[in-house]
Amino acid sequence: MADVRRATASSTQPLVLTLQPGRERSLQRRHPWIFSGGVARVEGAPRPGDTVLVRSADGTDLGWAAYSPESQIRARMWTFDPDETVDDDFVTARVAASAARRASLLGDGRTDSARLVFSEADGVPGLVADRYGDTVVCQLTTVGADSWREVVADALAALPGVTCVYERSDADVRDREGLDARVGLLRGHQPSPELLAHEDAHRFAVDVTGGHKTGFYLDQRDARRAVAQVAEGRRVLNVFSYTGAFSVIAAARGARSVTSVDSSGPALAVATRNGELNGVDIGELVEGDAFTVLRGLRDRAKQYDLVLLDPPKLANTERQLDKATRAYKDLNLLAVKLLAPGGTLMTWSCSGAMSMDLFQKVVAGAALDAKREVRIVGRLHQPADHPVPLAFPEAEYLKGLILTAE
Repeated sequence: MADVRRATASSTQPLVLTLQPGRERSLQRRHPWIFSGGVARVEGAPRPGDTVLVRSADGTDLGWAAYSPESQIRARMWTFDPDETVDDDFVTARVAASAARRASLLGDGRTDSARLVFSEADGVPGLVADRYGDTVVCQLTTVGADSWREVVADALAALPGVTCVYERSDADVRDREGLDARVGLLRGHQPSPELLAHEDAHRFAVDVTGGHKTGFYLDQRDARRAVAQVAEGRRVLNVFSYTGAFSVIAAARGARSVTSVDSSGPALAVATRNGELNGVDIGELVEGDAFTVLRGLRDRAKQYDLVLLDPPKLANTERQLDKATRAYKDLNLLAVKLLAPGGTLMTWSCSGAMSMDLFQKVVAGAALDAKREVRIVGRLHQPADHPVPLAFPEAEYLKGLILTAE
């Protein structure tokens, strides 16, 4: 049996989480989550974020996990090796190894921006770190990751060429971990207000301090390249356009017209700037609620050859799926009605609780209600720097379909 260790070595009291009978099976398959219902008992009074030894009901040591008493996910596995030690060196090595796996992406000359660490998918539960040139923006979303903040900051700052590490731990998910929002500089100089993400021949403004997530949607890199392949000569409608990356790509690739819709005036202002950075006119900007704007376009019998529909996350949990499903259906119904014959719809869900199978069924229902013959001609997924472990399908949050309509 392994020696019992903890993240904070201020006490020698053992910290052990013992599972209910049968609940070890998912861990034996390398799934990293332990839900509250799977816990039989906890010994040693661990504090939030402490590292606990996980044992099966028969006393077998299964590995080490970060303990989170306020979350339904009561513990997240650091390692499935009970003989491994979770300490500063362990966390530093995990961060460095994760960043090294992105070396080929960042070294191919096509982009200087990528996700360096993707939480459980890279063995660092609760840590997301995105790199934009010399700047790394990180989010710590669990008490386990939060307890290693300084070690994580040092590890990210030690990566070659990094001169700024900035924290954007302000996601709502921290509430479920009993954590307050934290935003600010961790290492190096303040992020430049002129920071840009370079991707292929394009440049995009990155709002590190106030933008969504870490300032730019790195997970849509492959989708932007897909848009570039089909935009020429098309009337393009970009809904939930945010800072207009799709609009820039479409305009640069010779779209006949581009209309961008977003509820945020500041985001549309950045979209204008992105157009200027890339030397293109991104066309009409419409500030407003997407549902309302789409209904108005439908009522005016507008038609588009390419509709891009990338809404924000509508379902954080399975309990929110029913409401989210109705919203996704309404959006896609309106989008299909706006498609010209032979037009293309690219539509996404970034809700982790929604599977690709369910999303496809929702979109199929929308097409049926629209009385259009719609076919799938392609699928879109998160790019390689957002990997999905075979044992952890929950990491696959971004699902997209490329559709054509008669």
